[in-house]
Amino acid sequence: MENNSIVVQGLCKNFGDFLLDNISFEVPKGRIVGFIGENGAGKSTTINLILNGLKKDSGKVEVFGMDNAISSVKSEIGVVFDECNFHEVFNAKDIEKILAGVYSTWDNSMYRRYLKQFNIPLNKPIGSFSKGMKMKLSIICAMAHKPKLLILDEATTGLDPVARDEVLNLFLEFIQDEEHSLFFSSHITSDIEKIADYVIFIHQGKIVFEEQKDSLIYNYGIAKCSQEQFTSISPGDYIISRKTNVCMECLVTDKNAFRKKYKNIIVDNATLEDIMLFYIKGGIPCGD
Repeated sequence: MENNSIVVQGLCKNFGDFLLDNISFEVPKGRIVGFIGENGAGKSTTINLILNGLKKDSGKVEVFGMDNAISSVKSEIGVVFDECNFHEVFNAKDIEKILAGVYSTWDNSMYRRYLKQFNIPLNKPIGSFSKGMKMKLSIICAMAHKPKLLILDEATTGLDPVARDEVLNLFLEFIQDEEHSLFFSSHITSDIEKIADYVIFIHQGKIVFEEQKDSLIYNYGIAKCSQEQFTSISPGDYIISRKTNVCMECLVTDKNAFRKKYKNIIVDNATLEDIMLFYIKGGIPCGD
């Protein structure tokens, strides 16, 4: 357990029209874990349950080996949601004073350094900031109290490509010492492809897979073939299939093995987005 920053076991939350259904996963220390899924899949619900902002129906959530309800755990976590929660009349200097009084670990010099790095003005009201500037300020504040764990919910969404790249590099620096961890949800799958060690995919309130990112990117593929060729494929050689206007497509977990076995069938590389869309668009699991 001590090798994980977050352990989620059998977590359930029923809203009547949506069920987070018995989900389990781990976030190892010193690693970046990306959390993907369509809107409404349960990403934000899961994050709010981990942060104890929602009451779970059943299951267990541990942060640093302790129950997530224990208050001392919260000071070790930096959190960024997709909206900036600072009052718009405040400026970055005001936020500095407020948060320095809240966190005993607050580092003013780190805060000022990040403000300079990301071109955030000290004295302008937050109400005059662009969405991207607000997000950068939220991320800076989450990091300046030196947490061991960062939890981000769509935190890179409002950033332009250059700013996103800078922030992603900052996250990579954050986990360098093997003691820090980062758990972040994003629908920008290219961000997750760039920096994540592991990927968790949630769909309709259930975990579909928890995999090493490299395994997904380098091993998964999409086989494209005619209906006739499809009948020759063994059900054990693909996970899920779908019919398009032009051909049959199969998601495979080992594209090289598949290519060797079915030499006349084209197998394309699969991005995280491709893999996610395969499930969301309602393909047919093998055996069905």
